[in-house]
Amino acid sequence: MSTTPTDTDTRSTVHPSFADVPDVAARLRGTGYLADDATATATFLADRLGKPLLVEGPAGVGKTELARAIAAATDAELVRLQCYEGIDEARALYEWNHAKQILHIQATGTRDWADAKTDIFSEEFLLPRPLLTAISRPGATVLLIDEIDKADVDMEGLLLEVLSDFAVTIPEMGTVVAARRPIVLLTSNATRELSEALKRRCLYLYIDFPDAKREKDILASRVPALTESLAAELVRVVGVLRTLDIRKKPSVAETIDWANTLLALGAGEPTSGSSARGLDNGLIARTLGVVLKHRPDLTTAIKELKLG
Repeated sequence: MSTTPTDTDTRSTVHPSFADVPDVAARLRGTGYLADDATATATFLADRLGKPLLVEGPAGVGKTELARAIAAATDAELVRLQCYEGIDEARALYEWNHAKQILHIQATGTRDWADAKTDIFSEEFLLPRPLLTAISRPGATVLLIDEIDKADVDMEGLLLEVLSDFAVTIPEMGTVVAARRPIVLLTSNATRELSEALKRRCLYLYIDFPDAKREKDILASRVPALTESLAAELVRVVGVLRTLDIRKKPSVAETIDWANTLLALGAGEPTSGSSARGLDNGLIARTLGVVLKHRPDLTTAIKELKLG
């Protein structure tokens, strides 16, 4: 990776990876991600226009997985910035390796500060974090800024600077401009309202839990050994669980985990002298912990589903 700065050209170049919307849908499907029309269209526009895509929705609907699928479909490097309360510029953008700088100064002896400064404020002593890494890469890159709603408002200001020109200014070195603009996805669980300024910079996509048909298609793609009848039963129960007043509704990934769990326990396989075993109340009660991870949620589900 090269972070050689330039002060002469502050433009980054868009290199589209997809031909059209159907191409997006087909290539994402090839990675196992089944995109609906809205998702495929938003992905195509983010790629073609070079604009960040803000993907909002409940936890577990496939927002982060979309970024992984785009990276896989375009043979790009996925660079992820996981946001959290208190994340700062040093963790998101870059920082200097102060220990290495001090050792270098000590090793080279007494010198004029102007000479020493030129040495220690160079790429050798720079520690790129996800934003600078994504801007600096010459190859195809997908930048995932995950759960931006968990970061402080100050982080939004930093993102506005970086994503407006896809450039990073390092005071001691100059400006690093993206030679190839990355595909940028920001995800949010909508735990707080994002600034209008950040939203204006982005395209917007809302992903909700899939309907029953799409979730069955996802199971058929990810758990092909699951019978159609068992998949239908499983999706029906998960759909009921998502309507309950619980702390954490089952995600699509947890639906897939539950399907694999049922297969491991022999569900769907013929038993001696009878038809294949379905998703009975006993099996549901024994395996609810795969999709519900909070005790009050388990209590509510057992009561509402009349399992106890």
